[in-house]
Amino acid sequence: MSLLWNNYILTPMVNVLIWIYDLLFNNFGLAIILFTVLIRLLTYPLTAQQMKSQAKMQELNASNKMKEIQKKYKDDKQKQQEATMSLYKEMCINPMGGCLPLLIQFPIMIGLYQSISLALAQAPIQLLNLSRGIYEFIPAAVLIPLNSQFLWLDLALPESQTPIGGFLIPGLNIGIPILTIIVVLTTWLQSKIMTPASANPNDQGNAMARQMNLFMPIMMGWIAWTLSSGLALYFIVSNLLGILQYSLLGKVDWRNLLPKPKPVKAK
Repeated sequence: MSLLWNNYILTPMVNVLIWIYDLLFNNFGLAIILFTVLIRLLTYPLTAQQMKSQAKMQELNASNKMKEIQKKYKDDKQKQQEATMSLYKEMCINPMGGCLPLLIQFPIMIGLYQSISLALAQAPIQLLNLSRGIYEFIPAAVLIPLNSQFLWLDLALPESQTPIGGFLIPGLNIGIPILTIIVVLTTWLQSKIMTPASANPNDQGNAMARQMNLFMPIMMGWIAWTLSSGLALYFIVSNLLGILQYSLLGKVDWRNLLPKPKPVKAK
């Protein structure tokens, strides 16, 4: 399994990163950005299908059909769930479709983290291992070791260990986690606009969606803060591209990002 991972995932990713690095004037930050764009383009057919499914769910959950089911079976949660799943099947909607991009991104995230660590090797033994895996058409002798500096960042280090220069929290010797903050915000924004609206805000599915909208940004922010800042850069670009792709479908209601006022009960 390890041999398959190295030969078909890790080594190709390292070589693509270094090849792009060579094209983009030895700038590893730009290489990560372009690599992320390529990944998004390659996975676009799958993500587009998932986004369209999410848009259908948003329309369906706000429709009269869903409200009628919830009204009809308000005292029987099991029948309500069965009727809801039957409606999803009738409309060709996969309620678990939202998990697909995460399942695709997870091995890419692991591979990219290992690729960054391997590509930005500094120790002699690490450089030797890196050079052995470089394809012949890449001028490894000229490029290695790679330049890991991008803006104020050392992409090989976590943002928590990267000298931030002037970006310091006043009164503390701690750098402001700029990338981490952007990762949290863009992850929250992407999950928020892609979460189908529910006709019943108190149902179990809606409660789980709200929990995921809180948990995922925190988890991604922790990963961005503790692992290499190159990975945080990948998260940001990937999130922004995901938001852009979903916006181009014309299904985003930006008003959903604002808290909705509670209905006033009639006396």
